[in-house]
Amino acid sequence: MSWIRLTSPEQLEEIRQLSGSVPQVIFKHSTRCSISSMVQNRLERSGLPQGIQFYHLDLLAYRNLSDQIAADFKVDHQSPQVLLIRNGECVYEESHQGISMNELVEQVAR
Repeated sequence: MSWIRLTSPEQLEEIRQLSGSVPQVIFKHSTRCSISSMVQNRLERSGLPQGIQFYHLDLLAYRNLSDQIAADFKVDHQSPQVLLIRNGECVYEESHQGISMNELVEQVAR
């Protein structure tokens, strides 16, 4: 799986713009959390579906960016967490063991 590293606030505007034509997924990951590592491995083993862009945010290195994501997309901060962005809005979010590639793909298809 090829992640796009999310490292700057400017990328959030890019994500918002691109989400009008291509669904965007943000995965918020804590490198110190075993659950987060398990979820990341599970996502990576699932493979990358066509037609979705996946961003990876290292929460420990970019905590301020994580806070901005929560504010901009009106979600509570969780770790690990995935957000599906479509047409500039977060239309689906899930955290912890509830995160699955199958569910993300189903949400994209809606």
